Amino acid sequence: MSNFNNKSILVTGGTGSFGKSFVREVLDSYPEVRKIIIFSRDELKQFEMAQEFSADERKKLRFFLGDVRDKDRLNRAIEGVNIIVHAAALKQVPAAEYNPLEFIKTNILGAENIIDAAFNNGVENVVALSTDKAAAPVNLYGATKLCSDKLFLAANNIKGTRSIKFSVVRYGNVMGSRGSVIPFFLKIAKKATKIPITSPEMTRFNISLKEGVDMVLFAINNQWGGELYVPKIPSYKILDVAQAIAPSLPTEIVGIRPGEKIHEEMITEADSYSTFDMEKYFAILPQIPVFDLESFKSHFNAKPVSQGFKYNSGTNSDWLNVEDIRSLIKLHVDKNFEPI
Repeated sequence: MSNFNNKSILVTGGTGSFGKSFVREVLDSYPEVRKIIIFSRDELKQFEMAQEFSADERKKLRFFLGDVRDKDRLNRAIEGVNIIVHAAALKQVPAAEYNPLEFIKTNILGAENIIDAAFNNGVENVVALSTDKAAAPVNLYGATKLCSDKLFLAANNIKGTRSIKFSVVRYGNVMGSRGSVIPFFLKIAKKATKIPITSPEMTRFNISLKEGVDMVLFAINNQWGGELYVPKIPSYKILDVAQAIAPSLPTEIVGIRPGEKIHEEMITEADSYSTFDMEKYFAILPQIPVFDLESFKSHFNAKPVSQGFKYNSGTNSDWLNVEDIRSLIKLHVDKNFEPI
């Protein structure tokens, strides 16, 4: 039986790309769910999202205006909730460099508010979304998300006799999301004479929205509390993305943005000592034990990675080529896409 039977779910940042896909998947795959609460700040986005669901589906949806910075509002929203999926965050790397305190308030203090409200209201499962930028961060956005990850994972140390579990999922750039380079290239390719490239060496991990949603559902249904899940996903070269979208246009090197990496990393070498291979995913396990390691390994047939292992988009063994990227754009972003 799934963890969704007659349960109420709250999704912070629920009107974003992930939130909308997650809600759709839960309604389609888990008809036994009792209620889904979409918690976010923008009433227009909530209104527009509601129109994407049928009248019968909306009977299970609740749209709750609020900000994760507001502890009182969170406590009210989380009353009676069994499962929290925390997707709300400020995410733009250059904006974080210019407005660091705002990112700290939302991404770090907001995470602590979620944890406190979950404890106060008898929540059973909490899964927080992370980012590849939280591994060995070089920008403030990544640093705030690393702090958020640490807060959620450490919450398992202080749960006492409560049955609550906190876990984190970390993945890379979501194809077609607002933060992805692909919609940006698709837009400017229609009117620009050149495609701007930050660095010809730049690489990124790639994951579809469906894969991200599936990973969160896996975490909810399988979490032990304290683990950080990382998917095995391919990388792409930024030059190959430009070639896939606009092969007829020249590229222009414009330099990397403040706080940007050439390659993204999801598991650092230092993490390798507590990282296990679960076939489809990696799991970075807590260094302060909160469950029996041998039982976890046996349950998932999890095997330790080699010491010194690291998971980097530049040294990844799985790569998307130009044709792969074009096929995925048609599948996940624009079914009518044609190279320019």
